[in-house]
Amino acid sequence: MFKFWGSQEQQEQPRPQEVGQGPAQSWYPPSVVGSPSSSRPATPTGSSSSTSHSFQSPSEAAALITVLKNRSVDELRKLLTDKDAYHQFLLSLDQVKIQNNIRDELREETLQIARGNLEKEPRIMELRNQCRIIRTTELAAAQEKLNELERQKEELLRSCSPASLLQMLQEAMQKTDEESEALHRQFLDKEIDLGSFVMKYKNLRTTYHKRALIHLAAKASPTG
Repeated sequence: MFKFWGSQEQQEQPRPQEVGQGPAQSWYPPSVVGSPSSSRPATPTGSSSSTSHSFQSPSEAAALITVLKNRSVDELRKLLTDKDAYHQFLLSLDQVKIQNNIRDELREETLQIARGNLEKEPRIMELRNQCRIIRTTELAAAQEKLNELERQKEELLRSCSPASLLQMLQEAMQKTDEESEALHRQFLDKEIDLGSFVMKYKNLRTTYHKRALIHLAAKASPTG
């Protein structure tokens, strides 16, 4: 077989795993770390690559890469093997700080709302007791009065119906006619003088005919 230039050096060059002090135990799962001494995670393959999702924007990813590029190999290896170091690094990221601040603000607002609700609880209980008293005492009396007013309203509506008004007008006509007839008998019996008779009789008959015309017009109208 032909050997190209540089192939011998590549074969004899020891791998990082062979020259290390021994494999460092990483707290990452095997799917994240390719080799124990590697300073970066291995590329996911198979089904793991198809199910992995990235929720970082390009600008956030670029900022994270910039932070990692400024760290040495030992620091990167420590992030892979030391859980506490990784946790501290995670908390130092701006994105994580922003999320933690938002979480703390929401938690504080929730606590304030809860305290406000607890402070209002005595007043709520007092109002609830007042409502219970009103329902058992004042509400019953008010309901009874309302029923009486409803009954009066129904009676008033019935009395103001077209049929009722025509009946009342008919009765008024009959009463006026009877009064005029009684006045005429008084005049015949000489119980009243001519001047008084003419004035009163004229007014009664005028009223009678007005009511008669109104009664006739009401009966002839479509609503009558």
